[in-house]
Amino acid sequence: MSAAIVRVGKKPVSRYINLCLVFFHSGYDVVRIRARGSRIPKAIEIAERVRKYFMRNVLIEKVEIGSDMIAMHGGIPRRISTIIITLRRGE
Repeated sequence: MSAAIVRVGKKPVSRYINLCLVFFHSGYDVVRIRARGSRIPKAIEIAERVRKYFMRNVLIEKVEIGSDMIAMHGGIPRRISTIIITLRRGE
């Protein structure tokens, strides 16, 4: 199976943790947590909670940071920070 993607938004952290667990238990070996802007700390919290409290055999395989250009009000482009945390089920 390919990697599952969890996009972090306004919902509570527990919703995203539950989604990660559902993906892992459905057979996915890799789950990517993606967040932009002010949601980056929430993505880190999700990854750490999944790894420390729910599935101790999950490893943080890779962390990618970057930025996206998006059009704001009036069409002015603005750069927003992004993070993608790749979790892999271990042995």
